[in-house]
Amino acid sequence: MIKNPELRVYNIMIRAYASMEEGDGIGTHFCKALVLYKQMFCKNIVPNCLTFPFLLKGCTRCLDCATGQVIHAQVIKFGFLNDVFVGNSLISLYMACALLNNASKMFDEMLLTDVVTWNSMVIGYLRNGGLDMAMDLFRKMNGRNIITWNSIITGLAQGGRAKESLELFHEMQLLSDDMVVKPDKITIASVLSACAQLGAIDHGKWLHGYLRRNSIERDVVIETALVNMYGKCGDVQKAYEIFKEMPEKDASAWTVMISVFALHGFGQKAFNCFLEMERAGVRPNHVTFVGLLSACAHSGLVEQGRWFFDVMKRVYSIEPQVHHYACMVDILSRARLFDESEILIRSMPMKPDVYVWGALLGGCQMHGNVELGEKVALHLIELEPHNHAFYVNLCDIYAKAGRFDAARRNRNLMKERRIENKIPGCSMIEINGEVQEFSVGGSSELPMKELVLVLNGLSNEMKI
Repeated sequence: MIKNPELRVYNIMIRAYASMEEGDGIGTHFCKALVLYKQMFCKNIVPNCLTFPFLLKGCTRCLDCATGQVIHAQVIKFGFLNDVFVGNSLISLYMACALLNNASKMFDEMLLTDVVTWNSMVIGYLRNGGLDMAMDLFRKMNGRNIITWNSIITGLAQGGRAKESLELFHEMQLLSDDMVVKPDKITIASVLSACAQLGAIDHGKWLHGYLRRNSIERDVVIETALVNMYGKCGDVQKAYEIFKEMPEKDASAWTVMISVFALHGFGQKAFNCFLEMERAGVRPNHVTFVGLLSACAHSGLVEQGRWFFDVMKRVYSIEPQVHHYACMVDILSRARLFDESEILIRSMPMKPDVYVWGALLGGCQMHGNVELGEKVALHLIELEPHNHAFYVNLCDIYAKAGRFDAARRNRNLMKERRIENKIPGCSMIEINGEVQEFSVGGSSELPMKELVLVLNGLSNEMKI
């Protein structure tokens, strides 16, 4: 017990409490750090530039922005606002609390910044959906390090802008020749994810070779990313070969393999994979069961779908979430079990969302259940009156039933409400290792002459 602790001791203890990781006890430990901070003032000990980053780190981990703003005022009071470490800590706090304007203002006011400052801003924008703002900062940034590149490549891939993610990786490759920055396994995993989204198997194969050529460690994350890439790009056999050769397989690896089988309609293989997973002693998670239920839906395995839904709750104590119910409704409605689908929806402990009702609508559309389909479609239109898809589905149901007047009235309603598909249909194709994109009603990166040649070639093959 130190009778008269000095500032250095207080800083050590505040840092210790603010950094402790004990699950639900994080908030309790941070409270102890705040108590120590208050004790300092009672003993006339003035905080220094090391005290505030520790306190702000605690606020960030607890997402306690109110306390953080009080500490911000203390920072100003004691004259540490221009300290780069304090400034970086404040930016991290405001970004974690989704206060982007506060973080941006702090960034603009900082007299001295470093790579951590810029990275904190870029990562913060990415995590809060500000992809364009993140890209703007990234382009203005000097001295980017591997964290910067990995953050922007991963952020774009996860934000649905996989093509830009791939383009940035190629830009990074040009710089890596000068050893400014070299891709690591995090970069490769993110780019493999982008390839999977784009179906760019040539890029994915090149990355697979790049791993070998550069002796980059192929851990379970990288191996799983390879399985996912090959599977999403259509080469199920190669995906399975890599999966079988993996020395270690965690729940994510098993789940990805199951999801690949589900994507391609191999329901029985997904089922067998699950049994292997159980024999290996790996505990499935809620995502695993989404993959399994999806596999059953695509393969028409109703009994196995019911079994998985039961096992999830009874054996693994995983309470079904809304996406599990949506999968189960999809299984039942595809099998024309509409009464059972409705009973399941009514039994849900949460309010069914558009995906649950959409699964039921899909079954009605598939099997021509006009009465129920009309009721479900009108309910979905009520939930999302500006979603064009539900109007189109209803028109299709009417048309298949020969109710052309009703279909016409529905189309007129769309015109009255000015509802149209604002996102044109878009396709991507990989030609000689380059991903080309073209859309309905939009300009195409693929020259029209080449597109016509491809289509004519396919037409001739089909005639043969």
